[in-house]
Amino acid sequence: MSQDNIPFYDVVQIGYGPVSEIMALALARQGRSVAVFERWRVRFALPRAVCIDHELYRVLSALGMGKELPAVSHAGPMYRWYNADWKELLAIDWESESISGGPEVNFVHQPTLEKLFEDVVEACPNVELNLGWEAVEATQTADYAQLVVRDFETGETRTVRCKYLIGADGANSLVRQAIGSTQEDKGFEADWLVIDVLPHEGVTLDIPPAAQYCNPLRPTTIVPAGVKDGRYFRRWEFMRLPHETAAEIENEDFAWELLAPWVTRNQATIVRHKVYTFRSLLANTWRKGRMLIAGDAAHVMPPFMGQGMCAGLRDDWNLAWKLNLVLNGQASDELLDTYQPERRPHVSDVIDLSMYLGKVICIADPAKAAQRDEAFFSGKAPPPPAFPSLSDGILRRGPDGTVQAPAGLLSPHGTVRSGDRQGRFDEVVGLGFMLVSRSAAVEAELGKKQRAFLDALDAKRVVISAAGAEAGPGAWEDLDSKFIPYMEQHGIEAMLVRPDFYLYGAASTASDINQLVDDLAGDLKRHGVTLGTQPEQEAASA
Repeated sequence: MSQDNIPFYDVVQIGYGPVSEIMALALARQGRSVAVFERWRVRFALPRAVCIDHELYRVLSALGMGKELPAVSHAGPMYRWYNADWKELLAIDWESESISGGPEVNFVHQPTLEKLFEDVVEACPNVELNLGWEAVEATQTADYAQLVVRDFETGETRTVRCKYLIGADGANSLVRQAIGSTQEDKGFEADWLVIDVLPHEGVTLDIPPAAQYCNPLRPTTIVPAGVKDGRYFRRWEFMRLPHETAAEIENEDFAWELLAPWVTRNQATIVRHKVYTFRSLLANTWRKGRMLIAGDAAHVMPPFMGQGMCAGLRDDWNLAWKLNLVLNGQASDELLDTYQPERRPHVSDVIDLSMYLGKVICIADPAKAAQRDEAFFSGKAPPPPAFPSLSDGILRRGPDGTVQAPAGLLSPHGTVRSGDRQGRFDEVVGLGFMLVSRSAAVEAELGKKQRAFLDALDAKRVVISAAGAEAGPGAWEDLDSKFIPYMEQHGIEAMLVRPDFYLYGAASTASDINQLVDDLAGDLKRHGVTLGTQPEQEAASA
């Protein structure tokens, strides 16, 4: 093939798991040309991830799947941790109302969820799926990234080029190797036998809704595993003990022996049983030039917070809005330099939280387990780390350079109404940058320059009023009482929200609003955003 005939795309992605699927969908919704290359022709049919948190439920809804998600997910229960005597060590509230609306966590059956993702992606004419093609070489120039792929069956090779290459290609990522990234090993490693079970029709199991049974004789996880066609799966995970080998426990008869206290052969079917090594790895470089990594290529973690897939989807959502500005020609690729500083510390903290929980349960020594129990019951055990917010990147800072609260927090979401229009905020107001205020005074204070900047950024200006209060013209009523209490809690009159739903910053009074907008304009400019320019042209060499 001559160089003139090499196909050229906005973005090429390697891998086609959930992270790549959602990345492709987000880019397709922007109108980008996307090519995806995946080694396997048939989607992996067995579940791995079992939950998505409220933030990612909101993201998936924003990408057009809000009506379908309730049929393929269900609310998470209270997540309780017990010692060997079934005395509670700690509890994580997964069923309470979240800041995003709905429960903190929803459980899913991953193959069913991925089928939903696939159907939506396949309906996008600007996404080209290439299944059965293995990525073998990734290189780049100043003008493009280049990928060589090989048909997994015939050995035929092809070459494609793109403006950006995204490796969502798993823990053994080719792209991570191509950009020369090393990995930080945070020190967690344990083998667990993961067993997914589908109870027979009409069978009700007498088991905890969601629990970690921290019994040193056999540390055990019992959690939901999603829903398919109205039938609910369950998952058990059993830690490999020091005297056992992975091969010994990866046996169906052994699996049934472990399950015997909970479920028997005449009550359910084992869908799969497999030993996984839970690790804690974090890439040190997430981007080099036109190549980037996301999902397991960038990070892997223990599963005890159910955040593995969620972390990868956050990578997508962070990267998508920045690529949108870059590919629109509204920003240089300097903007992509904020991807790693924003995502890496956040996911590092999530890994630490998952490791904290893993170290609670992964104790096979009775004496050490007794010490752990005493620490929790006496109140001496440190509490789990808080779930992180953004701590770096495009966030408003004070004069000393530190992030100025509440910048970096996730914004609220709920049902709003204006006149005869009512619905979830993202659906009826829209997506993108938002200036959300709780009085018309903010709009009145905005200067001409600040209005022009917000218009160039295509930022929406929204006034929210309390539920039941008399709203002014064009204001949205906070029917779920999500926005006004949040703003009162943080003592703010207005907040600038980024396209990924995180706060850039806030103004405590209406008179502060112009400085807030000017600060965003300055920060975006420093990171390469130049609004009002023409879209980037394809490289002349493409």
